[in-house]
Amino acid sequence: MDSINRNQPEENRRDLGGADAIKRVKDMTDDAESCFFVTAAATGETNGVRPMSVRKSDDAGNLWFLSASDSHKNQELASNPALKLYFQIGAHSGFLELEGKAEVSQDRSKIKELWNPLLKTWFTEGEDDPRITVIRFVPQTGYYWDNKHGDVVAGVKVAVGAVLGKTLDDSIEGRLTF
Repeated sequence: MDSINRNQPEENRRDLGGADAIKRVKDMTDDAESCFFVTAAATGETNGVRPMSVRKSDDAGNLWFLSASDSHKNQELASNPALKLYFQIGAHSGFLELEGKAEVSQDRSKIKELWNPLLKTWFTEGEDDPRITVIRFVPQTGYYWDNKHGDVVAGVKVAVGAVLGKTLDDSIEGRLTF
């Protein structure tokens, strides 16, 4: 264990699997406005990294995105479906890293379900734009860092710990397996 965890008087590690991992991911991704979407087969100037908005997280743990069929990301996923996602929900809590596989389709019913009129910025023909694809991300593993009791309690614990000269961190972290 590293030194910060050794100094922590409370348990601050909890690995989660199955339904608990799915719930953690769903809760965290529902609060996130966007993520870094990182393909393994990087091409172009982005090196495979770009911001993306999750359109939906489902009860099976899958994350859903919309993307253009002619995008670099779709080309990269066709070459290698391995994908990493990085989320940051708050300035001091709510960090999530996920690894898994992406599946790309043109499922019209799923596109309709995930559609938002603001997406017309990228898909100028609307939800019937022939370039729209659906990306289903299926997580396999991950890691999270968060706080146990919310930002206010975490902030108070840090402040009291600073006054007392003790590690009173309210953090929780652990591996995720699906």
